[in-house]
Formats: sequence, C-alpha cells, structure tokens
Amino acid sequence: MPTRLSVAIIARNEATNLPDCLRSVAWADEIVVVDNGSTDGSQRIARDFGARLIETSDWPGFGAQKNRAIDACSGDWILSLDADERVGPDLRAEIEAVLARPAFDVYALPRRSTYCGRFIRYGGWWPDYVARLFRRGSARFSEARVHEALVTERPVGRLRAPLVHYSFRTVEQVIDKMNRYSSDGATMIVESGRVPGLGTAIAHGLAAFVRTYVLRLGFLDGRHGFMLAVSNAEGSYYRYVKAMLAAETRRDDAA
Repeated sequence: MPTRLSVAIIARNEATNLPDCLRSVAWADEIVVVDNGSTDGSQRIARDFGARLIETSDWPGFGAQKNRAIDACSGDWILSLDADERVGPDLRAEIEAVLARPAFDVYALPRRSTYCGRFIRYGGWWPDYVARLFRRGSARFSEARVHEALVTERPVGRLRAPLVHYSFRTVEQVIDKMNRYSSDGATMIVESGRVPGLGTAIAHGLAAFVRTYVLRLGFLDGRHGFMLAVSNAEGSYYRYVKAMLAAETRRDDAA
C-alpha cells in the first residue's frame, strides 16, 4: 500500500501567503488547514484549493494549534508547514525519496528565510534546521504559545534541500510580528511565575543583538543583518518588559 503524506498548515489572515504555500504541496495526498478566525478570505482560499478546512475560534498558542492540525491528519507521514513557507521541486523530490525508503521516523529540514526582501545567510538563520517531517505518532509539538518545537524521542535525520520561508516582506510585518510574539512570550514568562525587572529586559535585549550580529556573524549580511539584529533585540526586550508590567498589574490586583 503506498505511503500517504498529509500536510498540516495553520493560518490566520494568510490570504497573501496561502495560495503559493498550497500550490507548493499540491502533490501531497492530503492538505489540512486549521484556520483561527481569518477575516481576509483565507478560509475560501483553502476550500477552493480542495484542502480540508478546520476553523477554530480560540487561540491556544502555536504549539497547541499545530497539534490540532496534526491530529486532523490521516496520512502515514505528516509535513507541518507555516503559511509563509514553500516546498520547492528539489525538496519535494527529496521528501518523496525519503518516504519511499525512510531511514528515520523524523526529519529536520534546512530553512532558508527572507527578511525585508532578502534571503539571510547569517545571524543564525541559515541553515536553520526545523524538524517538520515525521511519521504519524512519532512526534508532537511542544505546548509553547510561541517558539514551539517538534518533540520526539526518536533519532532525527536531516534533509538537504531547503524549505523556503518568506518570513518578513516589510518592516511593518516585522513590527507586527514582534509585537504579537513578545506578548505571547510575556504571557509564558508570567505563567511560569517569574517576575523580571527592567535590568533583565535590557540584558536580554543586548544579548540578543550581540548573539545575532556578532557571534552568529549577522554583520556579514550588511544592513539587513543589522536590521535583523535590532528587531531580535527589540523583541526580546519588549517580551520581558511586558512580562514585568503584567506581573506588577497582577500583583496590584491581588493586593
């Protein structure tokens, strides 16, 4: 019996990205799209393409939402994608070869990402290996609200062809995503019981900049490398500042 591949995608207001993402995996046996209250027609795009659409009203975080998509898949293998990611011909060929004769139950893909119109080579962005292809039942995502990761006890193989990631097309998208992710990150910090101070926020912001721009050679990407390091620093700084203020508000309300 042929091996069946399901593609699991989560989306919210991804009308710009979703068509190209769906076309890039049209060869899969099944595509499942879990949509979280889109208002831009993403649901219609998924239906018109023939994907199985599941709509949710709540937002449990990225990890839990991706697990919902996994649970809805029926294939022997699952490829988890974000709507701004694309599977090119080389990666498709490599995935099909792996599924024909798998040596592992879980595979990590090298992800090649863009930042404001340019593919980034340094700063920790290439090769950014992400575990996304796995035999059903062999892995699940962590329940983290943001920066989720695939969790497995199995050995992880690596593919060579890149997964293309159009992560940030404009500065506006950078700022919007930084705001949303820092809020989710702050919630995780507060829920863990930690109460960071301003010094912690500053230290984490500076560390993020140095790590991206200096230690991971982000300066070799020119001005885009600097811009990326600054946005990483801001995201880390605001995550801890938001957590600090939220913890203080919670403490005041309890007093």
